[in-house]
Amino acid sequence: MLSRIRNIVDALVILGATFGIIITSTVAHEVRAQDKSMDNMPLGRTPVAIVDGKYPASYFPNSELLGAGEMRITALGTGMPNQTRAAVSISYLVELGNGDKFLFDVGSGSMANLFSLRPDFSKLDKVFASHLHIDHVGDFMGLHIGGWLSGRYDPIHIYGPTGSKPELGTKAFVEGMQKGYAWDLATRSGALPDKGAQIVVHEFDYKQENVVVYQENGVTIRSWPAIHSLDGSVSYSLEWNGLKYVFGGDTYPNKWYIKYATGADVASHEAFLPPKALAAYFGWDLKQATYVSTRVHTEPQAFGKVMAAVKPRLAIGYHSVQSPENNAAIMDGVRKTYDGPLALARDLMVVNVTKDTIKVRMATVDEYALPPNVTQAYVKAPRSDQKEPSKFVTDGKWKEYTPPPMPK
Repeated sequence: MLSRIRNIVDALVILGATFGIIITSTVAHEVRAQDKSMDNMPLGRTPVAIVDGKYPASYFPNSELLGAGEMRITALGTGMPNQTRAAVSISYLVELGNGDKFLFDVGSGSMANLFSLRPDFSKLDKVFASHLHIDHVGDFMGLHIGGWLSGRYDPIHIYGPTGSKPELGTKAFVEGMQKGYAWDLATRSGALPDKGAQIVVHEFDYKQENVVVYQENGVTIRSWPAIHSLDGSVSYSLEWNGLKYVFGGDTYPNKWYIKYATGADVASHEAFLPPKALAAYFGWDLKQATYVSTRVHTEPQAFGKVMAAVKPRLAIGYHSVQSPENNAAIMDGVRKTYDGPLALARDLMVVNVTKDTIKVRMATVDEYALPPNVTQAYVKAPRSDQKEPSKFVTDGKWKEYTPPPMPK
């Protein structure tokens, strides 16, 4: 029944776009409230379906209905720990036509790009961490609190690997983070939905090979080991509706990626700066730059060899210092060993994937965009008593000011 209603609304939206008819957001919002695969849209936005695979040259957030069998991958961050305005730290958003959304890494700075998309935060509750470097998990606190403020009323879930010792694993990371912003959590509890404060950690063995770490609603996510700095790094694959996306995280070229990424529609893997470019950028000597680029990360020629073995429908390289000369150096290196379909990721690059089509373009966003209005479920979610400062602090209120009365 819901699919029939959705088809009718989609048809009305297409007709409205074609003939200049305004279909009110109220109707669309009411239908989306019933259909969990449809997002809560910002006021004034009525998305339309893509017809015959003809996508606009740019992606304008919340302007397109994701097809029932379609996947959309958005690069929220593609750069380094010393991020720039054009390239923040690593994060990828994957949205599916069944309504599910997944974040792979949440590196520092990436949440500003996520918020610029004005997503339905009630659905952004699953994070898959490849490892615990700050440029891959540094914005977890911002996602937890910011998403809670912006419409998420259920717990947030983080999936991530163990470390070589318990204190180096995902569970320890989350516990430490919660202690670090305990005051923040305590002040918001009561004003915001209670369950939104909760974090559920799903820690798994980093040594496991292609083992399922998430399986729900037709979506299967698997992990396998990666080689990076210390034990405790992993890569992931997401499979749904006959489509497969692979997120490499940071890694030296490894046998697991070659084996388990094979058959991917879209395979993302770091394509780090080559040694000479890295040395020039950081002011390092060539020995240090060579070690970092070719022993801890994957330099462009090695990335190309990996993709030549995996043979995805689209290879995505990322984790570099974005500049025209650096991108040229990366591209030159990759093309020495790989001649297949390729995109060097930039922040807010969008990839739409169906069984027939892969479309790569850039998102166009408003720098001052606010999140969508929250849902009625968020408004009605249980809240405990609101917190207040002590009598010592409240006695310090300036007597010359009287606030307006509270609304009834």
